[in-house]
Amino acid sequence: MIRVGNASGFYGDRFAAVREMLTGGPLDYLTGDYLAELTMLILGRDRMKDPARGYARTFLRQLEDTLDLALERGVRIVTNAGGLNPAGLAAAIRELNPRVRVAHVEGDDLRSHGFDGALTANAYLGCWGIVECLNAGADVVVTGRVTDASLVVAPAAHHFGWGRDHFDRLAGATVAGHVIECGTQATGGNFAFFTEIPDLTHPGFPIAEIAEDGSSVITKHDGTGGAVTVDTVKAQLLYEIAGPRYLGPDVTSRFDTVTLTQDGPDRVAIAGVTGEAPPDTLKVCVNTLDGFRNGMTFVLCGLDIDGKATLARKQLVAAIGADGLEWTLARTDHVDADTEEAASALLHVTIHTPDPKRAKAFSRAAVELALASYPGFTLTSPPGDGSPVGVYRPEYVPQDAVEHVAVLPDGTRTAIAPPAVTAVAPVPVPDETSPVPGGPAKRVPLGTIVGARSGDKGGDANLGVWVRDPAAYPWLAAELTVDRIRELLPEAKELDIDRHPLPNLNAINFVLHGLLGKGVAASSRFDPQAKSLGEWLRSRYVDIPEDLL
Repeated sequence: MIRVGNASGFYGDRFAAVREMLTGGPLDYLTGDYLAELTMLILGRDRMKDPARGYARTFLRQLEDTLDLALERGVRIVTNAGGLNPAGLAAAIRELNPRVRVAHVEGDDLRSHGFDGALTANAYLGCWGIVECLNAGADVVVTGRVTDASLVVAPAAHHFGWGRDHFDRLAGATVAGHVIECGTQATGGNFAFFTEIPDLTHPGFPIAEIAEDGSSVITKHDGTGGAVTVDTVKAQLLYEIAGPRYLGPDVTSRFDTVTLTQDGPDRVAIAGVTGEAPPDTLKVCVNTLDGFRNGMTFVLCGLDIDGKATLARKQLVAAIGADGLEWTLARTDHVDADTEEAASALLHVTIHTPDPKRAKAFSRAAVELALASYPGFTLTSPPGDGSPVGVYRPEYVPQDAVEHVAVLPDGTRTAIAPPAVTAVAPVPVPDETSPVPGGPAKRVPLGTIVGARSGDKGGDANLGVWVRDPAAYPWLAAELTVDRIRELLPEAKELDIDRHPLPNLNAINFVLHGLLGKGVAASSRFDPQAKSLGEWLRSRYVDIPEDLL
């Protein structure tokens, strides 16, 4: 088996993680995921200011004092920190150490493929460009937009010599990659039952021990914080997915075939994953600019909260007009409160406008009301100039429309062919007709027995829920229908919602279409990335059979 570690789950993750992973125990490969849909927008704006930018500069700073250590220990590094400029990052790494063999992967940038005018347009490439780089002896492989799991699949495919039709093995490694791609979310971070983890002060980053048959064990370095359990791994498996088929450029992984087993302290075995041919298209992450946004928050304290909110709305609209304004009144106030903050509500207002001058004037108009509005007028921030709004949308192109290229350490350019076999077939609907536990029930928070993990995919939100006791799954399946989700989460009552049962994980995944509007960068929602959506659901009270409690 090989040991593949992760040291970054997003652009901004723990800076010291690269060194911690290199010094904490044995590794063969170290991966880092720096790219999210929002990150592509950030890097796109960086590239507008300076064409030499466009990559995750944090990663380069991390290598300044760890690259020699990785070379000494024989740990090879694979990362998507190249972002929009993998060649630029590769060149910068070579300047750190002339002995290092650096390769990179190109071809994901599709702005010239019918996406003219987009700030970014990047296809999700697969693992085989990385494999070519590793086959050529690269110490460091830098990519742009590849699927997150490909960073882990490629070292396994290289090491074991897998072919492109070894779908079960590729799928098993894909699942392992999906588990560790978000760093400490697999070792207790953002975990629903976090109070059960003895030490979450400084959780260790995850490691996938991948075997030749594609099975794996998820673990972490000895002596590090956090925990690796069936539930911490399951929570990450349910993160930002859709249905049972997890579509990738190299393989379609059947999440309805995954089995998880505790294999010792901080060790979870993943086995049984079925793989199928990949789809004939690649997903493309497209970001465009869509005007400007600004926001202000009025603090409303004490009595007549609704009247104060009405006056503030009327005055701001009179000053700048109603077009593009969105208002939210958060009733955080308490009656007869013993602190001023507890007596206060928050009136949030955002503006979305094509005119940057109006975005700037908006916040100044709010400040000008300070001595002419409701009693106790307070704002939570000074005026600002506003910021550009980016809108994400997914597109799809044929696999053979993309020029996937591996640029090897000696500069040789090797074209990566598209897959020879592609197919996607319907997944059988699982049987959810098992007897539902009955008897006396108690009204308690859903999270008493249900875990959840949620996140964003463009304008959609993913919400995965599971129970730890298999005996509770029939109740969960009967209780959490689409209509019930709409009742428990009223903000979603008008949305289209997909429901995907995963009985093998005692879980159900929901996709709430449009909850986040045009995506995280454009969303004015209180929780624009839906990170807390699962915790909101867990806090809702439902009647649960006492036998399950």
